[in-house]
Amino acid sequence: MSDSSSSSRLELIKFKLRALLDITKGINANLSQEDLLYSYENLLRKELNIGKVLIFKLTNQWECLLNSGFDPKADEMIDVESDLLRHNDISFVSSDKPEKLKQFDIIIPVIHNNRHIAFVLIGDIDEESTGVSPIIKHLHFIQTLSNIIIVATENIRLNQESIRQAAIKRELEVAAKLQSMLIPDSSKLPSNKTIRASAFYHPHFDVGGDYYDFIKLNNNEYGFCMADVSGKGISAAIIMSNFQANLRALFTSAIKFTRLITILNERINETTKGERFITMFIAKYNLKTHELTYINAGHNPPMLYDMVNKKLTYLNSNCVGIGMLDKIPFIKQETIKIRKKSKLLSYTDGLIEILDENKIEMGTEALEKFILNKDPVEANIEEMVKNYGILEGNKSIFDDISIMGFEFQ
Repeated sequence: MSDSSSSSRLELIKFKLRALLDITKGINANLSQEDLLYSYENLLRKELNIGKVLIFKLTNQWECLLNSGFDPKADEMIDVESDLLRHNDISFVSSDKPEKLKQFDIIIPVIHNNRHIAFVLIGDIDEESTGVSPIIKHLHFIQTLSNIIIVATENIRLNQESIRQAAIKRELEVAAKLQSMLIPDSSKLPSNKTIRASAFYHPHFDVGGDYYDFIKLNNNEYGFCMADVSGKGISAAIIMSNFQANLRALFTSAIKFTRLITILNERINETTKGERFITMFIAKYNLKTHELTYINAGHNPPMLYDMVNKKLTYLNSNCVGIGMLDKIPFIKQETIKIRKKSKLLSYTDGLIEILDENKIEMGTEALEKFILNKDPVEANIEEMVKNYGILEGNKSIFDDISIMGFEFQ
């Protein structure tokens, strides 16, 4: 081997090592994806005299990561799955290839863990100054360099995604804390010689669309409601917060329930534009007359159990849900007399939609066994939660779950 050939070979090795070192330093210095790609592009086009470079990278789907020198829409002409995925080795684009591939000279697959993660397409090699043969010497180097760059950009993406997810998690934790402040704590519900209340709230995600409330209207009347926004997650939670603000502002001892439902329907329609609705059971209990006045707006019918006569009654719907229609055509208010020694159980559909061992929804009949007894309603709710494994991560739970129970003494 001549001294000239040895010298050239040594210079080539030095060039490749220097290039790899520069790229590695950039990665270790936490350069952005844009800066890394700029260094990579500069190396290929200026140092190796490659005229055009196009990179497809696989994230959730194939996307164009770099288009340098080609027509801006060149990447749109290529379907990676059908045009490139069969290439497992470096390939030269021959004259018999489809017309859309003829603008490229070389296809370099980038494979990581036995999986295609990218394709580098090279075109417009400067044959006059460099010639094709010298470029061929660099192809495996380009493949190695591309692998390093692609893996580095993917790590950058995953790191950014991790940071984004951590930020979302923190925001959700704050949102969950704020939402919990909108829902009365069970320990603050009334417990006296006339009425005792207990409740349970369990969002499917960090925040949810279920809502219950208990409001002292005056010395003789308590108001309460159980509501469920269609859907789950953040959007349902936002609608629920809006609904809570409206209900709290409107629900007084003086307002007629029919009027209250009408206004709530108007405001929810204004907020959701008909894309979401709310089912709700709302009631008012008079301590002196023992009368319960209620409207069930498309909600799951609460169970009223007379412990003396052992009679179970369902308080069924008497109008459609809030936001289902622009105007609710018919609203019927009901008033019933509550006997002493009775229990009332209200809940959202997440409770009755829990699946049993046969993958069948539990339904309301399964709930009856928890309330058809003389045990305190608080104990009934605790037994439901335990029996259904709600706090133990039951995999058959697919929705928010809220339960509110009352004992009338």
